[in-house]
Amino acid sequence: MGTGVTDVTGVTDVTDADFEAEVICADLPVLVEFTAGWCPPCRQMGPVLKALASEEGERLKVVQLDVDSNPETTNAYKVLSMPTFMVFRDGEPVKSMVGARAKRRLLEELADVL
Repeated sequence: MGTGVTDVTGVTDVTDADFEAEVICADLPVLVEFTAGWCPPCRQMGPVLKALASEEGERLKVVQLDVDSNPETTNAYKVLSMPTFMVFRDGEPVKSMVGARAKRRLLEELADVL
């Protein structure tokens, strides 16, 4: 794992190049985790996101974007802290949350956008 990108089942890695196709043009709401390989709280969120993707996959798409390799998207949405979670619906960011959190809390915070 030299790149520092964690491969989490059900969680797609997106980049500056495919962000529009994977997130902006998605049919479902998309939860984007802005993450970094050097960020311990981001790594802690791996199992949470994996569980979320498997449980809510029909209602929510879950993706990760590595901030170090994708500065355009990171800067476009003014992401300064890791992890930042952003929910996109119909191509627009509708919710933003900063910091690691338990799955139950994350689900509670997503309830109004799902």
